[in-house]
Amino acid sequence: MSSNAEPDVRTRIARLFVYPVKSCAGVAVTEAPLTETGLDLDRAWMVVDEAGEFVSQRELPRMALIRPQLKHSEVVLRAPGMLALHLAADQVAAPARVRVWDDEVEAWDMGDVAAQWFTDFLGTKLRVARFDPEVKRASNTKWTGGVEALNQFSDGYPLLVASEGSLAELNRRLAAAGHAAVGMERFRPNIVLAGLEAQDEDRLDVLRIAADREVLLKPVKPCPRCPIPDIDPATAESTPYVSEALRQYRSNPIVDGAITFGMNAIVLEGIDATLRVGQDVTANWVFA
Repeated sequence: MSSNAEPDVRTRIARLFVYPVKSCAGVAVTEAPLTETGLDLDRAWMVVDEAGEFVSQRELPRMALIRPQLKHSEVVLRAPGMLALHLAADQVAAPARVRVWDDEVEAWDMGDVAAQWFTDFLGTKLRVARFDPEVKRASNTKWTGGVEALNQFSDGYPLLVASEGSLAELNRRLAAAGHAAVGMERFRPNIVLAGLEAQDEDRLDVLRIAADREVLLKPVKPCPRCPIPDIDPATAESTPYVSEALRQYRSNPIVDGAITFGMNAIVLEGIDATLRVGQDVTANWVFA
């Protein structure tokens, strides 16, 4: 298809989310700068145990109740029964070495006050780490097609893209089974697209976004889902009917039959552009 041909798909950005602290609640934003590691400050901090291993809602579902707020030079964290914790965006306490999945990386410890805050709220001894921007943590090139796609503390890719259509289909199935609808917050995407049919994001090629400069994002890998979508972000209680519903129709052979929802994406062009809710997005279908 020539570059002048009409694109297969025209859609727009419906919602944007940033997750400053890995596995804590996200922040819905109307705009966000795009960096080489994804949206600015996304997964810039991570909570770790005494061995430096990351922890998440999988083990500590109450992390869902920790709600960040983005300020000019800091992130403010609030949780039930706790005074606010302020994490300066440009201050750290000491070097640290931490582990996220298979990657062990140099990072920065955020000090004893932050550590005690998370320890008190979550009931186990914890520290808080800040990603070191000098570290290069790359996505698996098997999926990126050899492109060096960098991450901070995300699971493995700079961005996660989902669609309103996919959530609507899940909620249709939940309603048919007598369950309440769920929100997109459970799936922790960075970019939510409007105007697509269910799971259309699975088969989109490069996303071209009409930002203040050309932005090209490439979906590269379906996102396998762990039990985190079962956790109600308002209560931190598990509602396993979400995974049960997905299991009925979202087994994906591309990732060995894992249950998937949304697409991991990488940045091809557009670093330092600003993404905004409402921006137009065009793409073509990927044909096998």
